[in-house]
Amino acid sequence: QVQLVESGGGLVQTGGSLRLSCAASGSIFSIDVMGWYRQAPGKEREVVATITSSGDTTYADSVKGRFTISRDSGKNTVYLQMNSLKAEDTAVYYCNAGVYPRPGRYLIIWGQGTLVTVSS
Repeated sequence: QVQLVESGGGLVQTGGSLRLSCAASGSIFSIDVMGWYRQAPGKEREVVATITSSGDTTYADSVKGRFTISRDSGKNTVYLQMNSLKAEDTAVYYCNAGVYPRPGRYLIIWGQGTLVTVSS
């Protein structure tokens, strides 16, 4: 019963900032890669950023230099700091994680999504 819960979405103006949080809870032995994906209306879900357990990160070209992914292993939480937001960043943002609920069992889980709306 491992689950991910996102928070921090909302309405911001173009050029503004927002920080998303995603907390994992339940029976967790360890967490591997965590990431953020987003899906805009009528478009496919796309990866935004990922971070490994060792802190290595990847970013979509569209958000490089504006977004920063980080994690707090002690709290089983991943964050996405979004700066210089643009209208095209408007989407539902989903948290993703590879989780070991126990040694030998590996699960890919998703959060329920949090809506980010960027408006002028």
